[in-house]
Amino acid sequence: MPNRTQEVDRFMEGLDHPLKAGIEQLRLAILDSNDQITEHIKWKAPSFCYAGEDRVTFRLYPEDRAQLVFHRGAKVKGDAADFAFDDVTGLLRWVANDRAVVALRDAEDVEAKREDVVEVVNRWVVA
Repeated sequence: MPNRTQEVDRFMEGLDHPLKAGIEQLRLAILDSNDQITEHIKWKAPSFCYAGEDRVTFRLYPEDRAQLVFHRGAKVKGDAADFAFDDVTGLLRWVANDRAVVALRDAEDVEAKREDVVEVVNRWVVA
């Protein structure tokens, strides 16, 4: 898997989180789905980039939950009010016009959402 990095591998090895196994499975599923998606660490968690721009980042809560934050990079692109994304999965909870999150409650929740999350990530990175 050429888009997998040692930086994130090392981070995951040292991660102490109840959802570690699910986070790792979701990470690998996303990377396997698109060889143009790359990864690094941002906000003390794995983050996925497309064309050099951060687009989807894990948010790891210290207790027993996590989120995937869907964003448009470090700086807002154009007018955020004009951004449109059709979430056919219903997974995204919009927190701004151009930012959404997917909550991950436990291992079963991660597994149940895996296919839809991968599909949304691949559509989001090119939106």
